[in-house]
This record gives sequence, C-alpha cells and structure tokens, in this order.
Amino acid sequence: MNGPLHGIRVVDFGRYIAGPFCAALLGDLGAEVIRVEKRDGREDRTLISLGENADGSPREGAMFLQMNRNKRGLTLDPAHEKGRDVVRRLIAKADVVIANLPGETLKSLGLDYASVSAINPRAVLGVATAFGLEGPYSNRVGFDGIAQAMSGATYFAGTEEQPVRAAAPWVDFGTASLLALGIVSALRARDMTGKGQLVEGALLRTAMTFFSTTLIEEDVLKLGRKPTLNRSQTAAPSDIYKTRTGWITVAINGDPLFRRVARLIGAPEWIEDKRFASDKSRGDHGEIISARVAEWCAARSSDEAIKAFEGARVPAGPVYTMREALDDPHVRASDILTTTDYPGIGKAPIAATPVKLHGTPGEVRRRAPTLGEHSDEILRELGYSAEEIEDLKRSGVV
Repeated sequence: MNGPLHGIRVVDFGRYIAGPFCAALLGDLGAEVIRVEKRDGREDRTLISLGENADGSPREGAMFLQMNRNKRGLTLDPAHEKGRDVVRRLIAKADVVIANLPGETLKSLGLDYASVSAINPRAVLGVATAFGLEGPYSNRVGFDGIAQAMSGATYFAGTEEQPVRAAAPWVDFGTASLLALGIVSALRARDMTGKGQLVEGALLRTAMTFFSTTLIEEDVLKLGRKPTLNRSQTAAPSDIYKTRTGWITVAINGDPLFRRVARLIGAPEWIEDKRFASDKSRGDHGEIISARVAEWCAARSSDEAIKAFEGARVPAGPVYTMREALDDPHVRASDILTTTDYPGIGKAPIAATPVKLHGTPGEVRRRAPTLGEHSDEILRELGYSAEEIEDLKRSGVV
C-alpha cells in the first residue's frame, strides 16, 4: 500500500539529526527522498561508527542508519559551478527541500527561500537552524546540547553543583518532528493556494517549547527554583529510587494516585496530612515523601516494587541499561524497533516510524544508502546524459 505522501519528492541537504530525521519521517510516510551529501561523505555518516573497514577507516554509524532510511543517495559539491546546476534541477523537480544550515550558509548555496522559490514556486522549503533565521544569534551554529542548556532544562535537570544534559538528543528529534508537521501542513496549504512556503524550525524554539511549563511558572511566580536532580518539585512522589537489585522510577500526579501510594507503603496518615493536601504542597515537601518511598523501595527488589506499584495502579518502571531496554519483552513483541541490513555492518535495529497510522502505516522500505549509491540514477532522472555524468565525475562535482 502506498503511504499518504506517495508522489511527494523530497530533497534532503540536511546533516546530523534535525534535517535528516525530518526527511526520514516523510520517507516513512511514502515520500521519495534524495539525500545529498559531500563526495567523501558528510560528517554525520560515520558518527557513532559501527566498526571499522578493512583499511581501518570507520564504518557508517548508528546515527546515519537511523536518520537516512528510505532515502536514495547522491554525492554532490553544491558550491561548484556545475554542482549549482544540479541543485537547480533538483529543486525544480522537488515538492520539498530540507536543509538545517545557518541563514548565511543557505544563501551561499542557493538554498534560501528566495532562491528556491525563484526556481520552483510550488516548493516547500523546510529549514532547521540552531536559533532561527532572525535575531542576534541567527548565524550562530549550535547543536542539541546548546539548546538544552540555553532553555534552562540542563540547569534544572541536575544539581546546584552539576548541571546535567540529557543523553538523548530530544531537542533534535523534537525539532525534526515539528518540522515534519510544518512541512505536511505547508503541502496541504499548497493544495489550496498553489504556492509553496518557508517552514522554519529551530533547536532553541523547540527546547523552550518543551520546557515551557517550568519557564511560565518562573516568569509568573519568580520562584527561582533550584535543581533537585530526579525529584520533581511540583508533585510527589516523583523520583528515581534504589532497590535491592537496581533502580526504578515512580511518577505520580493528583490526589487519587497519591492516596494509593500512601496506602501501599504503609503511610495512610499522609492522606489527612495538610502538608500533602495537593500536588503543590506535596512538591514543596517532596524530600520528606521521597525519603519514605526510598526506604520502602530499598527493602525490595525492582521486580517486587514494580509489581506492587502496578497492583495499586501507580505508574512505575525500571531504570534500564541500553542492553536491558533492547531486551525488554514488550519492546521485542512490539514494532517499536525494526531491523535494517547494511553492507559491511549486517543487521542492526533502528527505531521504526514513531507514530502509527492504522490505515496507511509508515514503513521502512529501504536501508540508508551507501556513499553515492544512486548518483548516476538520480542524475539521469534530472536529464543528464551518460557523457555529462562522466564530466561531472571528472570535474569532482559528484
């Protein structure tokens, strides 16, 4: 069955996560995606490398396999005069162009919206930058961790002595997902107007959106909260607890869940204690509540504690290592992960389409491309003859 974006052509000039994963999501939903990268491979091709080649060079990395499924690959030097012609032809046939580059770099490569729309007024340009295309930081470069830090989230996730950056690049993945939503919306708008438009995502915008409730509270109440690591300050118990066999996490909000926890751990008097009358007051006294729950957990194995919480219908779960997460029976029984088979690496798990459409589901139809795997094929589709393709190769363009 064709996906809902069947017939849409996407040209992906992105690198790392925000741009490439956005394009991958569109590809999962049926779009045809062409990845454009340097002749020797972009910086992101071997990041988190999955081994070495016979000559000792790094193999493709985990990030590349995840972000570039459902794409054909074209190598290109877009700054070369002949490469610019290839870019123009790509844009002319595209429904969507994606690039996560600073504004000045976009202009220098002819990938800014003015240049793209002049070639193809129906094209949607999806751009992901660190700070946005306007403002004093518009030409600064940045990665996920920078946005985490500048949003306040890194400060609040740690302790007063040590801020903590999340290991998962949630800002990048969030920006990619929101950019994909914007692009699909722009394609729908094009159905009505006949015109494309610029769709802009930014890492800092995403980070501050995801952390916005804490920022709103600070601006209105000016509490100046200090970080307390894993313990929530707005409800309790909501923390990570050590058991006899490992660690578990418990997360609750609301009176009904709190009453269940109080009864479960043998503290029914908490239900009438005015210190614990609301989420706010429980958050204010969270250290007291967490200490008692920690004592209860420490006397039990992780399995015993989680089973008891589940029996009381209280949200709780294990703190897994990466290996444990991969081996979890629910993960293995579901379609959260799928398998890709890449030359020289073999089979590896990648995350499948993260949103399930039950009528027209997303699908990983092809592995990520090897370097320049489809260059000749794509150039022929753009109208280049065999002689012209050879000339592009001799000139160092592809």
